[in-house]
Amino acid sequence: MNDVYEFLKTAGTYYLATVEDDQPHVRPFGTIDLFDGHLAIQTGLVKDVAKQMLKNPKIELCAFKDGKWIRVTGEVELDERLEAQKHMLEAYPELGRMCQPGDGNTAIFRFKSGRAAICSFTERPVLIEF
Repeated sequence: MNDVYEFLKTAGTYYLATVEDDQPHVRPFGTIDLFDGHLAIQTGLVKDVAKQMLKNPKIELCAFKDGKWIRVTGEVELDERLEAQKHMLEAYPELGRMCQPGDGNTAIFRFKSGRAAICSFTERPVLIEF
């Protein structure tokens, strides 16, 4: 899982896909954390993306860097612990202008399970289960 975290962290921007009814939605994200043994992302509960993940927790992430790409597929759950929020916000202090731990909006979604594939056009894929 550390390889997945490091790839996403160093890529800077990854793309998160959710589904609402039968329509996929993809948007750029930049927050990624490794907390309490889980890969985690952050958003606001008021956003459509949070509502979509609460309704259908199956998501996919994708990022590209240095001629390689990663696809992360899995199921997420809302981690309501203040410790998870604090850990994320310490890793991304610029978010402090928009959210605070316990503000009722800051949402940490952690992967319950997942799998990743790190791929390129010249090497065999690296597959990671977590």
